[in-house]
Amino acid sequence: MSANQLAALARTSDPHTMLRRFLALDAVVTGANGLAYLALSGPLGRFFGAGPGLLLVLGVFLALYAAAVALLATRQHPPALGVRAVVEANLAWAALSFVALGVWLTPTTAGAVWVVLQALVVTGFALLQYAASRERQGSSV
Repeated sequence: MSANQLAALARTSDPHTMLRRFLALDAVVTGANGLAYLALSGPLGRFFGAGPGLLLVLGVFLALYAAAVALLATRQHPPALGVRAVVEANLAWAALSFVALGVWLTPTTAGAVWVVLQALVVTGFALLQYAASRERQGSSV
């Protein structure tokens, strides 16, 4: 992805702001997902074909993860190690989603579609954050 495309998506050409916006978007979407799992674990569990206990555990994890990513996004210059951890965690989540779908989950059709879609969204966040991080590194040399 080119610097111009990243800037257009982030609505800024400042690499630090660009990265912070992609981190913040990740935090908002992840947090909303986690809170939905916490508040609606029963109905969502039935809809997706997943146990409500699994959704509660995932909801707690996602809410805490979102809070950590949000904290990173509030930093004027998010530390490279923290950004790398978020990128790698997002990629690991996406890969584990596909493994879980193939190995131990038996979701409904809606649940299978949801797992694939959320894995693709999380991969998208990782790619945007990685590209913005690289852009930030390029601007500071």
